[in-house]
Amino acid sequence: MINTKKKKCVMITGAAGNMGSETVKLMRNDLANCELLLLDLDHANSRRKLREYEGRAGITVVYGDLLDRKLVQECVKQSDIILHIAAFVSPAADEMPQKAMQVNYGSVKNIVEAIKESGREDLTRLVFVGTIAETGDRMPPIHWGRVGDPIKPSVYDYYAVSKIAAERLVIESGLTYWVSLRQTGIMGPSMSRIQDPIMFHNCLENVLEYVSDRDSGRLMRNLCIRDIDGTLNNEFWQHIYNIGGGESCRVSTLEMYQELYGKLGIKNLDYVIDPTWYATRNFHGQYYTDSDKLEQYFQFRRDSMEYFYNSYLENLGMLVPVAKVITKFPGGQKLMGAMIKKTLKKQAVKERGTLHFTENQDMEKIEAYWGSEANYKAIPAKLSIMKKFSEWKTVVKLDHGYDEDKPDYDLNLEDLKGAAKFRGGECLSTVMVTGDWKSKLDFKCAFGHTFAASPKLVLEGGHFCPTCERESWNYKERAKREPFFAQVWQPLHGADDGRMYKKMVSEFDVE
Repeated sequence: MINTKKKKCVMITGAAGNMGSETVKLMRNDLANCELLLLDLDHANSRRKLREYEGRAGITVVYGDLLDRKLVQECVKQSDIILHIAAFVSPAADEMPQKAMQVNYGSVKNIVEAIKESGREDLTRLVFVGTIAETGDRMPPIHWGRVGDPIKPSVYDYYAVSKIAAERLVIESGLTYWVSLRQTGIMGPSMSRIQDPIMFHNCLENVLEYVSDRDSGRLMRNLCIRDIDGTLNNEFWQHIYNIGGGESCRVSTLEMYQELYGKLGIKNLDYVIDPTWYATRNFHGQYYTDSDKLEQYFQFRRDSMEYFYNSYLENLGMLVPVAKVITKFPGGQKLMGAMIKKTLKKQAVKERGTLHFTENQDMEKIEAYWGSEANYKAIPAKLSIMKKFSEWKTVVKLDHGYDEDKPDYDLNLEDLKGAAKFRGGECLSTVMVTGDWKSKLDFKCAFGHTFAASPKLVLEGGHFCPTCERESWNYKERAKREPFFAQVWQPLHGADDGRMYKKMVSEFDVE
């Protein structure tokens, strides 16, 4: 008997990118179960990467812009599952805030509208890829986090700002099948080739629970196939999850350098690392207490940090054996360290580099990345005498302002009123259907702004006032008025640290 049932179509945006290409590599072996629609920008790199898929049965390759509404409509109406991986990321996003918002928010807006225009808002699956940068700086001792912690993009991080606006849109979209997967740092060959001032924004004692590009692709593939074959529990949808590689992928920046430079034979990092070149706050990163949720659903983890270290050494090529020989001789470690340090300094003195900030007395940047000039001047000149954090396994669990042990179906208006008060505001609604996480309620924030938001957005997403998020980074004042937010500010800052930074762009600037 001939099976005439139409295969499900999986649309993959950013198909030629880092995470997207790994997804395609795996899903090209699943064409017996689905069809693929690959979408990426029309440029030489994407055409080179996707050329092998052009004309292949079961795969449609489309070159175009996600800001082209007609193109998005045509692609979306053919698609059953949309993996929205494409993004305009940092550091480029920080240099071009308007473009970051246009691409990262505008693309989501077009996709959501296209799903609704297709009349399939109760059928189409939208998998939105968010970012760990939404929750920003989580330096020790608050370096463990989970979904529902306060949204707090780092100052100047317009990639995070745009993704936060996009995630809010997804959560409040009214679609039946949506999910937001907050991606962490993606390790692999691409990360190992990064040469940019942003490397000095990543604090030495910052932590990340990385995930590999290959495991990210496996996560996306397994999600699609389990949805297609009917084995994915419906409870998966309409939630926010943290993507993380688990214990073997948890590492501080300093530990990473110790491992990498150690493989070159440099054991004394004083020769290569100057602590005064590195920010001490205002990046992003955390270990997760809840990343195992996705692993339980999709069993995608295979790689450890060793995969990244090997990629880094491969990039160095013949320098590795040469360095290993030189560092065995007296003075060899110092010589190799000086060579590496000279190369690194070329990035630190660039416009977005930390040395550029300090040498030019850019007080706005100094206060953002060190808290104050006094904090910067207190940094020891040598890594070996820097006081180092050691309680990495100690978890400080943040209070979300409501009884999380209560079953979801028992959530009521009193819970929301208490949560709003903990956020320095007020729940203005007088009626709520018990257990309804999706319908919007009316709120007022600590600064008097009124807005509507769902319990899902506020309690599970960690979002609150869109006006406060849209207009500025005003964290010092927010921490004074919002006990919920104070948990991620006060442990990392002195009483006088912080100023208000106006934002250059918001979702309102997207046409």
